[in-house]
Amino acid sequence: MKYYVIGDEDAVLGFGLAGVRGRRVRTPEEAGEAFREALSDRDTGIVLITERVAELIRPQVDRYIFKEDFPLIVEIPDWEGKLTSRPPLREMVNAAIGIKL
Repeated sequence: MKYYVIGDEDAVLGFGLAGVRGRRVRTPEEAGEAFREALSDRDTGIVLITERVAELIRPQVDRYIFKEDFPLIVEIPDWEGKLTSRPPLREMVNAAIGIKL
């Protein structure tokens, strides 16, 4: 199983040092193309995408996250830090299952 990273130059370079393939993107068009490329490789098991890049293609990311089970899509902060517009993971899980963890 392989990882694939989509994000800014720092994220792609950093993960690249650990042997993770990836693609640096700047525009929604580049982000969509990189996302499709990552999903087309059957050996890719986990796609890491920075939160800000995921926001550029939010409908595509959400559609995939909620309808497919493989590969796993993981949103990570970029060098600017975590997006404050997104609720913390714990809150999303609590809302999804209806129980406070």
